[in-house]
Amino acid sequence: MYTLTILALSWQHILIVAIILLLLFGGKKIPELMRGMGSGIKEFKDAIKEEDKPEAKTTENHPSSNNPNSNL
Repeated sequence: MYTLTILALSWQHILIVAIILLLLFGGKKIPELMRGMGSGIKEFKDAIKEEDKPEAKTTENHPSSNNPNSNL
């Protein structure tokens, strides 16, 4: 439990970080950064979903060795 209290951020900490980000990047650049981060997360989730899908198409294209007509 002690480590969780060290990592906990209060509203003052979040406010200080937000002010520093605003000073570093400016008001116009922050929405661009957030959009880019959001699209990156979306692409990552889509890639994970594609990986989880069963690949039925690849098994249909290969002839089965148990099929007697496969040698024709």
